[in-house]
Amino acid sequence: MGAPAALRDDATLVSHAVTELARRTHFPVAFGGLEHDGAVHVSTIVGARTRSIEGLVVHAERGLGGRALVERRPRLALDYRNARTITHDYDRAILGEGIATLFAVPVLVRGSARGVLYCGSWAQAPLGEREARPAFDVAGELGTELRVRDEVDRRLAAATPGDDGLSAGAREEIRQSYAQLRSIAATVHDDGVRRRLEELEARLAALSGDVSMDPEGAGIHLSRRELDVLSCAAVGATNGEIAASLALRETTVKSYLASAMSKLDASTRHAAVARARRVGLLP
Repeated sequence: MGAPAALRDDATLVSHAVTELARRTHFPVAFGGLEHDGAVHVSTIVGARTRSIEGLVVHAERGLGGRALVERRPRLALDYRNARTITHDYDRAILGEGIATLFAVPVLVRGSARGVLYCGSWAQAPLGEREARPAFDVAGELGTELRVRDEVDRRLAAATPGDDGLSAGAREEIRQSYAQLRSIAATVHDDGVRRRLEELEARLAALSGDVSMDPEGAGIHLSRRELDVLSCAAVGATNGEIAASLALRETTVKSYLASAMSKLDASTRHAAVARARRVGLLP
């Protein structure tokens, strides 16, 4: 029997984050994992020369990562072997890899630490804002993915259709969730993260299950920004609210909305939303 889907999803998210951590920072070793039952379970390691870190489980308050987890802030040990502000429960793993400098960054979701990402160097390495920023960015992106996934899963569970299909309230919940997800995705610049957010969007759009076979729908293609704006308009947001949500000028929102209406052959935003739903572009 395989691992539960949620754990497989966790492993995929962490794997991507650790790979990005190794790519974006100057540290030769990167590893990390999410918190389960009060401990961080390291699930991905990149760049290690030994196998000493494999299977590492870091408990809250123990070691550098355990401190980062409970304090919800980054922790740094420039000289790990002689660090006096942490416990040395995991010396066999860390020193076994030959790590001299270790940097631990918590993954925060709505203020709670959900995991820890680590950067390690075999020689003592000074760490300034320029060197630390990529690690903060990767941890932030992982936190965003976890937050979005949690929210989508929660709403999907609440809106699961029964024998009679979706209720009006459940359908509106899906549409609100979809609009919020588009707004979040619009602020993400990492292509891999955005692709996974788009997969979640597709899950929401498909859940409504009421797409008709409009023979003209196949020829309609909205740009990402046009769809962002239209999804917000679909839940009643004003142009000003859409602009604030997507970090756009209000005149730019009007331009995207006009373009979407033209492609959908609609004279009003309401007609554009209705047509977009009929052809499966919106839930």
